[in-house]
Amino acid sequence: MKIIDVQELQHRIQSGEKLNLVDVREPNEHEEFNIGGILLPLGEIRISEIESIEGLKEQEVICYCRSGNRSGQAAMILESLGFTNVVNVTGGMLSWRENFPQ
Repeated sequence: MKIIDVQELQHRIQSGEKLNLVDVREPNEHEEFNIGGILLPLGEIRISEIESIEGLKEQEVICYCRSGNRSGQAAMILESLGFTNVVNVTGGMLSWRENFPQ
């Protein structure tokens, strides 16, 4: 698993790069604030319900959550399921909101 911080991620988003963002938080967290990722809660990843991202196994998949812990777990699980280029966003959305207040 690779790791990036929110500054690098924000730079990549702003530069218009096509990214596969996966939000592993719960639906209520996603509704409150998100950066455009596909909602796929960690609980679903744990039971291998990953149909929505199955086609991304050979592409970069960037996982994020509230603080970086759940997304780290998700990244490890996805790697065990055959994903070859998984990235975890350290600090998660807490760090995002701290660095980029609205």
